[in-house]
Amino acid sequence: MSQSSAQDAQLLNRFVAWAEDKPDVRAALLIGSRARADHPADPWSDIDLVLTVRDVQPYLNNGDWLEEIAPVWTTHVESTLAGVLERRVLFEGGHDFDVVLVTDTQLSRLIQTAEVVDIIRRGIRVLIDKDRLMSRITLPLRPRTTYMPPTQAEFLNVVNDFWFHAAWTAKKLRRGELWAAITSCDGYMKRLLLKMMEWHARAVSSHSYDTWFSGRFVEEWGDSRALAELGDAFAHYNAPDIKRALLASMDLFRWLATETAVQFTYPYPSEGDSEVTRWVQELLEPIR
Repeated sequence: MSQSSAQDAQLLNRFVAWAEDKPDVRAALLIGSRARADHPADPWSDIDLVLTVRDVQPYLNNGDWLEEIAPVWTTHVESTLAGVLERRVLFEGGHDFDVVLVTDTQLSRLIQTAEVVDIIRRGIRVLIDKDRLMSRITLPLRPRTTYMPPTQAEFLNVVNDFWFHAAWTAKKLRRGELWAAITSCDGYMKRLLLKMMEWHARAVSSHSYDTWFSGRFVEEWGDSRALAELGDAFAHYNAPDIKRALLASMDLFRWLATETAVQFTYPYPSEGDSEVTRWVQELLEPIR
């Protein structure tokens, strides 16, 4: 075990001991890389916890309670796991904990959502369960969630959404709104591109092919051609490079989507693609 891993383990033990002594903390679950065998934790992994508490607000409103565990460098609250709030903390030494805070009722609902199922089916450890809550919850730990390919309507909606935003991004870029253009190209449009990469990988391999979630390990499951082209699909903050990245993203999305459409035997809106592409190229032609 590396020094960093040993320190993480010690800090987790301190966190569990703290939770054991807190009457209002009723359960603690370990999820993520620290709880799974496939792609387990490495020295750069964070520690993902779900805490069941009687009242989440004191823990969300103020992070001072974390100092009872270890010195804190920084902590904040953000949305995660189907919209539930978590407190993220960077302890002294760079140790990263993500603590989802829920009541027992919230946990029962949360643990059945598709997003959470995809995480916990890969591994979960019950660290504390003072009320035997987990014995009353059916964990969706089947070997693999049942994959449902996109319907034709879902597929076409993603395709058309992408081409709409290709034109929208070009307009922002032509106007000189670089921030809006680059956040669309490298943000919103990339999320659509990732969805198509997932569908493509499953369509050309098998429906049971594991594409993980949120782009995790895409370097392993993504099409090698797509991975080779991704380097050109992201932009620097200047107009010519955003133009280049936008056009490269359009080219990449196009062949992924057309190959996926063939595999699913869905129609592909070639005419709309062609018209948008021609229009974008003409609009951005002056940018050099």
